[in-house]
Amino acid sequence: MTTQSEARATTIPKRAQDLMALLRGRRSVRQYQERPVARALIEQILEAARWSPSPHGRQPWRFVVLSSLENKTILAERMGETWQHNLAMDGQEAVIVNIRLEKSRQRILHAPVIIIPCLFMANMDHYPDKQRQADERIMAIQSLGAAIQNMLLMAYDLGLDAGWMCAPLFCPEIVCEALNLDTQLSPQALLTVGYAAADPKRRERLPLDSLVLYLDEDFA
Repeated sequence: MTTQSEARATTIPKRAQDLMALLRGRRSVRQYQERPVARALIEQILEAARWSPSPHGRQPWRFVVLSSLENKTILAERMGETWQHNLAMDGQEAVIVNIRLEKSRQRILHAPVIIIPCLFMANMDHYPDKQRQADERIMAIQSLGAAIQNMLLMAYDLGLDAGWMCAPLFCPEIVCEALNLDTQLSPQALLTVGYAAADPKRRERLPLDSLVLYLDEDFA
C-alpha cells in the first residue's frame, strides 16, 4: 500500500543536481567562434523559454530567430542609426560614439545566431483604466525576462554561451521595420548565441546581506 507521503514524492519533478553551479557559471559573452550552432540546440533553448511562468498563463512573448549575414547586417545598420542619434543627444564625442557603435555592430554580425525576444500583448487582458493596463504590460515584460533567463541558462547548459543586449528596447519599431515583422510584436532584447571565442570579464556580485531585507525576527 502506498502511503500519502510516498504518493506525493512521485509528483515532485527531478531537479538539477548542481543548479547553483549552472547559475554561477552562466556568463555574458561578446566574442564567438565561427562555429555554427545546430538548429536542434536553438530549439532546446526556445523550448526552455516556453516553460517560463507568465501572467494568466498567456505566454505574452514571441521569439524571432535569424542567422544569415544579410539579416544581421540589416538589423545592425538600422539599430545603429537610432543608437548613434541617441548617443549624440547624450553629448558623447563622435569618436567614442563610433567606437561603441562598431563594437555593438561586430557583436551582432559575428554571433552565429540571434534570438529577438518580443512582447506580444494581443492575448493579454484589457482594462478600461490606464493604471491596470500599464500593470498588465509590466507583468508581461516581467515574464519575458523570465523567459530570457531560461534561454540563457539552457544555452549554457548545452555548452553554448549567450549575451543579452537591450538595444531593440530603444527602437522596437525600427527592428520590426528592418526585419519585416508583425507590428503586434514589440522587440525587447537581442540574444547573441554561439560558442565563446574568449572568456568574458566577470563583474563582482554585491554581497547578499546588502540585497535582502528580512522583516521577521525568525530570519534575522
